[in-house]
Amino acid sequence: MPPVEVDRRRLLAGAALLPVMAAMPAQAAIARLPYRTLPLWPGAAPGAEGVTVTQRSVLRSPTSSPDDLAFYGITRPTLTLVQPAQPNGTALLMIPGGGYERIAASPDGGGIAHHLAGLGFHVGVLLYRLPYDGWTAGPDAPLQDAQRALRMLAAESGAQRTGTIGFSAGGHLAGALATRHMDATYAPLDSLDQRTARPDFAALMFAVVTMTDPHAHKPSRRNLIGAEPSAELIRRHSIEQNLPDDLPPIFLSAAVDDRVVPVENTLMLHAALKAKGMNAPCHVFDVGGHGFGSVEDAGGPGHFWPLLFTDWLGRQA
Repeated sequence: MPPVEVDRRRLLAGAALLPVMAAMPAQAAIARLPYRTLPLWPGAAPGAEGVTVTQRSVLRSPTSSPDDLAFYGITRPTLTLVQPAQPNGTALLMIPGGGYERIAASPDGGGIAHHLAGLGFHVGVLLYRLPYDGWTAGPDAPLQDAQRALRMLAAESGAQRTGTIGFSAGGHLAGALATRHMDATYAPLDSLDQRTARPDFAALMFAVVTMTDPHAHKPSRRNLIGAEPSAELIRRHSIEQNLPDDLPPIFLSAAVDDRVVPVENTLMLHAALKAKGMNAPCHVFDVGGHGFGSVEDAGGPGHFWPLLFTDWLGRQA
């Protein structure tokens, strides 16, 4: 058999990919770590006087696994803490999505939470209240929970820095926490509420960002601020229009072929951050659709975004 000629450039390119491939999580191989779930509030959540809903959870689809749940009517918001074996000094408040209609979550935090904890992060997964369930704060009820959760996570973890990562509508809530952390959305209850609610960084994954047409995710907008919101409500809850001077570093990622939340949401926020002089990374994949966050996927953005995120975060110290 004649010798096989190997193109040197291809060989070098392949060699360069080896450490990246080694760092990728294997499909369905994420180890589950110890976790515990804490109530977010010492008693009833703020503004519960007019709330009559009953909290319930159902399978997200008939073929879902038993831990792939959708939560409705949340009256008992919680923070599920996933403990890393070797802490890296950073805590992540992870905020799942669901279009502000429901919360798509697993009782143990889910595969992404355990993968990130496996990388050394203290992870706290937030189960937050929904804005249309009659809470006095209305659209700010989820933000109340996010502020309280960030403070609780910082206290429970003892981490040197505490940030947030949100997915889809959870990305909108993470963005609200980053941009409105200074808002006093509820009266202080205890020593936790003396802590800052400002995250040290925020990652927004295929996030709902704007409430403006034509790129608003209409179900999220309807559930958050109503079917016919005023111009002021639209402005107040459009993340790209409310960037404070003390905004923490922001990481952005989305896919061009997202048919649920238009990729323009991410691009609009990136343009606004750039106009403000912030060099925010914006990783836009050609494929991935909506919800590519799963690191248990066999390929695609689910493999790559944690590498990009941890590389960026390592440069923010």
